[in-house]
Order: sequence, then structure tokens, then C-alpha cells
Amino acid sequence: MNQLLTQQTWRFIDQSISAKNRSPLESFAMDDTLCHLVGQQMTSSTIRTWVHDHTVVLGIQDHRLPFVQEGIEYLKSGGYDSIVRNSGGLAVVLDEGVLNVSIVLSEKQNAININSGYDVMVDFIKLLFPSVANQIEAYEIVGSYCPGTYDLSIGGKKFAGISQRRLRDGVAVQIYLCIEGSGSERAQLIKNFYDSSLKGEETKFSYPNIQPEVMASLSELLNEKITVQETVLNLQTLLQNLSSNFHPIQLNEEETELYTFYLKRVLERNEKMLAK
Repeated sequence: MNQLLTQQTWRFIDQSISAKNRSPLESFAMDDTLCHLVGQQMTSSTIRTWVHDHTVVLGIQDHRLPFVQEGIEYLKSGGYDSIVRNSGGLAVVLDEGVLNVSIVLSEKQNAININSGYDVMVDFIKLLFPSVANQIEAYEIVGSYCPGTYDLSIGGKKFAGISQRRLRDGVAVQIYLCIEGSGSERAQLIKNFYDSSLKGEETKFSYPNIQPEVMASLSELLNEKITVQETVLNLQTLLQNLSSNFHPIQLNEEETELYTFYLKRVLERNEKMLAK
């Protein structure tokens, strides 16, 4: 058992339904808020679930694509909004079949190195899906969107990617889990976005050459219907087993004020990025 998962108390915030029709920028502000609160030990270690519909979250490098506005227009024509996130990585798809999970920990007393942050999420996902835990591998899936060393895959097909956000001694490890729907269709969307944004031009940064067939959802990989809400319920049960103190608690009034501060900052930053 990963020691970082054996917290004395886990706080749980579920926004898998309430955030669906809201901007993912609100989720990034929420994770910044939780980084601050958990990092400064103003609240306990926290796990948050969140879902947003029809949005492509761009990375900083994506915003530097030579024809990025045309790529954004392509996404808009398909019903997808675009935002620029404040953590690392490249473009990813969010929709109602993608569950995002944030594990927020404090390193105020003991530092958590980058690899340890990734490892805690890998171990958590294996606990969440015990029937296939020994099949889940963490390595870069070439040809996937937002490729990274800690891509999660089964049989060489990627179903999840992990990123980290660090702020005020807090560490938010974030994962997107493709639970339902078609992984290859999501990958095709991002492939078309890059085609529209690059138009064959050479760039200093090497953008992924996406091969849609290397991505799949867990429902496809397990050949059974798994839902986002079923996964959220299983996650809550897992948290109850990991800690004797499990508290599903939303933000209080004081915490909401802090959230408002971070939301304003995130919105202003995104507006500046998309205006360039």
C-alpha cells in the first residue's frame, strides 16, 4: 500500500454531476484552492471527482501552434469549447464519459517528489480497478494525445493520463480516466485539431503524431459497460476502506472566498492566453 494513500482523514468532494455544464476553469481554480488549503494544513488530504462536458483543454505549447485559432474554430464547429490549463501537458478531451480525479496532498512537513506524486495516482487507480490492476501499465504511449511517462494503458492502449499542479506546499495530482465512449474518436478529434493548427508547418516544439487506434476507454478495454457514476461510487467505497475518517464535505464560506480569489486569477490568465 502506498503510504501517501493511508491518510488519517480523507476529505471527498464530488463534482461529477454538479460541474458537468460548467467551465473546467472552475475545476482548475478548485484544485488551486485545495492545494492552498491542504498544503497549508487548513484541511485534510482531499480527493475530488469532476466531469465537464465537451471541452478540449489545451496546454501552454498548444497555444503556441502557428494556426491555433483555426484549430479552436474547428473544435467549436464540433461543439467543443477550448480553454488553456495552468498545469503541464498538451491537449486533452473532456466529456461526460471522462472522469477526472484529483488527489490533493500536503508536502509542508515532508516533500513529495514528482515521481512519488505520479506513483500515488497509479497505485490509487489500481486499487480502484482491482480486477485489472495487474494489467495496468504506466509508460508513454506513443501516438496518444498528451503523451507522458505515466500514461496508463492496458494491452498497449491508453485510457488515462496524469498531470500535477503544485502550489503553497500543496500537490494536486490530476488524472483523466476515459471510462465510457470511444477512445479512438476522442483521439481523432485531437488529431484533427493539430492538423488544423499546424497545416504541415515545422515547429520548434514536437507535437504528437496522433494515432487514434492506440487509445481506448475502459469500457472498450474490459468489454463491459462501466459508467462514470458507478466508478465514483466505487471510489467512495475505496476511500472509506483507506481511512476510518471519511468526510464528504463541500467548501465552507471561508474556503469559498479563497476559491473566488483563485477563480478570478484562473479566468484572467485564460483570457490573456486566448487573446494572444
